[in-house]
Amino acid sequence: MAKSSNPVRGTRDILPKEMDLRDEIEAKILNTYRFHGFERIETPAIESLDLLLDSEGGENLKMLFTVLKRGEKLNLKEDAAIGEICDIGLRYDLTLPLSRFYSNNKQELSTPFKSIQIGNVYRAERPQKGRFRSFKQCDIDIIGDESWCAEVELIDTTAKALKAIGFDNFTVRINDRRILSEMIISSGYDTKQVDQVSIILDKKDKIGREGVIGELETLSEGRESAFKLVDLTESLNVNSLAESGLAAEAVEGLLKTMEAVEELSEGAFKIEFDPTLVRGMGYYTGMIFEVAYGPYGFSVAGGGRYDGLIGKFSKESVPAVGFSIGFERIVSIMLEENKGVNGESKRLALLFDDENEISKVIKQAGVLRKKGYLVSVAKTKKKLGKQIGQLEAAGYGYLWVFGRDVEERKLGND
Repeated sequence: MAKSSNPVRGTRDILPKEMDLRDEIEAKILNTYRFHGFERIETPAIESLDLLLDSEGGENLKMLFTVLKRGEKLNLKEDAAIGEICDIGLRYDLTLPLSRFYSNNKQELSTPFKSIQIGNVYRAERPQKGRFRSFKQCDIDIIGDESWCAEVELIDTTAKALKAIGFDNFTVRINDRRILSEMIISSGYDTKQVDQVSIILDKKDKIGREGVIGELETLSEGRESAFKLVDLTESLNVNSLAESGLAAEAVEGLLKTMEAVEELSEGAFKIEFDPTLVRGMGYYTGMIFEVAYGPYGFSVAGGGRYDGLIGKFSKESVPAVGFSIGFERIVSIMLEENKGVNGESKRLALLFDDENEISKVIKQAGVLRKKGYLVSVAKTKKKLGKQIGQLEAAGYGYLWVFGRDVEERKLGND
């Protein structure tokens, strides 16, 4: 029986036309990051399992891809724990590897250190539309700056990257974990319940007000605290925040950040305080933010401050904050909306016949490449019209038939 040629469930093959778009998007994002002073690094796709499991990665820890030990280290007892049979796993995000990287290399890095990471991460997601087990993220982080100015710079840089690839009229939603924690505690919940309650609040977009209250009611504090918390999240806004008495230092930093970002935006996008914004990672300690775009029910970018994570790898605590663009979501939106990055295709097909000297054909291709075209050389087929149609469908914008044309012709205008 023939083996299946399909990719593993939850993964996919990417065809050349989409790959061209992905390359253009990545180049635009990377270029923006670099122009804003960020430096690119790379970390391994695999990390120590002990490190991954102790990372406060929230629900992502339930979706780890783990790797079996090798040789004599492998314990195949029926009741063996995961730590007995596995010792490494695939990274589920780029923040944890960056924290380990910084601790390992900080003597060679500037302070503050402004990093770029673009790479694939891996989560054992349940396969469904729009969710993949292997997907790309584009991260920028600032390590060593404890002030809210770092948040402003990250939001501004990310917004400019999104604008560079054709996104506008998006909304940056912002909150602070310290404000969120005080909201939860002031509603009657214990400090130890903050993470559990936060996870329930984070579902509001999906299950609505009544759904959140229903889940909160199952906790020991019952219905009264559930209503008090939900009512507080719905009544609190940017105007009442300063008088709320909640986390004064966090409120001050958040309001200053919003004011600065609003000025920098020049009306091209919005920034809004969202008291229900949670972000799923347990390692966030301060401001958190997401970018919402259009009618889509998901964010296209997200991040926050994680001042305690690097301290897990070194004796000193180091402030850190990051913002990640969800590359796959960006690509899917651009394909759905038929967006392009550079507009007109510069791909050119140079066709030739058997009687043409291949050396002369390749020389002509070189001349065209110097003009800025991306030139592919191919033999002319018997049905030229059909071949040209296939080239157009594949994204070619120009054509040159060797020995017949004296200049490049734009496809679609013959």
